[in-house]
Amino acid sequence: MRPLHPVTHAPRLLYPRPMDHANPARLWTDVDAYFADHLIGPDPALEEVLRSADRAGLPAIHVSPAQGRLLNILAASINARRILEIGTLAGYSTICLARALPPAGRITTIESVPLHAQIARRNFQNAGIADRVDLREGLALDVLAKVEAAGDDLFDLVFIDADKQNIPAYFEVSIRLTRPGGLIIVDNVVRDGSVIDASSTDPNVQGVRRFVDAASHDPRIRMTVTQTVGAKGYDGFALAHVLG
Repeated sequence: MRPLHPVTHAPRLLYPRPMDHANPARLWTDVDAYFADHLIGPDPALEEVLRSADRAGLPAIHVSPAQGRLLNILAASINARRILEIGTLAGYSTICLARALPPAGRITTIESVPLHAQIARRNFQNAGIADRVDLREGLALDVLAKVEAAGDDLFDLVFIDADKQNIPAYFEVSIRLTRPGGLIIVDNVVRDGSVIDASSTDPNVQGVRRFVDAASHDPRIRMTVTQTVGAKGYDGFALAHVLG
């Protein structure tokens, strides 16, 4: 996920204040906080994820509470039993997804940074979902190759929230690893609108553009992109339905 803007997480609004239309980023954050307060509420386990990441100096790039709830709802709506996540960080989105699983469900999450994996494991224990999580350390493409070679059951849902340069490769493997009817979600594909700049020298932008170009010609999926604003600024996610 993109860094939270302008604070490390959406603040709770304890009193109303005038809408600041002159500062859209502040307004987006306030609206996120309003809906989070009314529809999600306090979540000690997820709040500890943010605190633990901040203490360790991890980048503030977790999904927001509203986005985490969306992941949870999408997983629950398709009765997901097997989930794959590429990019664990401190485990915020992993916890949101794992909570949608039935008791025998499993989420495989991949993290390349040992410190991040160490913090995430503690957070999974704290959230009471460690028994549903298979955290695998290593470079994502290397781990994905091993997952594919194992030949286990296909995944119901894949969430890709990792380095954007490799998104095309992650997505290609994810299609092969997802059952027909399953979903693949790719985060941070709008990038403040810079995705439309073909001349961008940002490797993240170019990675997303290559992914979109490939997806637009892929008969195995149908895909859309939803633009978002909120505590995370201006961005968006791609949602792909795997056809088989």
